[in-house]
Amino acid sequence: MPDAQPIEVLLVEDDPGDVLMTREAFQDYKVANNLTVLTNGEDAIAYLHKRGEYAGATTPDLVLLDLNLPRRDGREVLRDIKSDAKLRRIPVVVLTTSDAEEDVLATYDLHVNAYVRKPVDFDQFVEAVRAIDDFFITVVRLPTRPEGIPT
Repeated sequence: MPDAQPIEVLLVEDDPGDVLMTREAFQDYKVANNLTVLTNGEDAIAYLHKRGEYAGATTPDLVLLDLNLPRRDGREVLRDIKSDAKLRRIPVVVLTTSDAEEDVLATYDLHVNAYVRKPVDFDQFVEAVRAIDDFFITVVRLPTRPEGIPT
């Protein structure tokens, strides 16, 4: 993994404890990914579309998305990402406490790339986030941005 380049990760999560555990998982990792945290779905959509205060935002290489968010839930954010030609190639991993089959089916119907149930145990949570990060850094080949496309 020494040749891996940092990737831009957007975490959309309203639980401060989960944000802290995600930061911890990334902090101890060998590659210092750039982690942007937003706490509601409305801000996430504005960020992804570079609107308002997010006009200079960097396009993420990966989105970690909670389902249960204020202002706009994760399903709406996922629907927005996957229905936009400029955003749909961004991998989205739903990282949620829900184990409901209808949530799993609904998110895959919306073309989520992976659905991960958040472990309650701190060490297991950190390991799950590290595994997601490792998969998208070392295993998966992410599309490169064509020249002239802003980050």
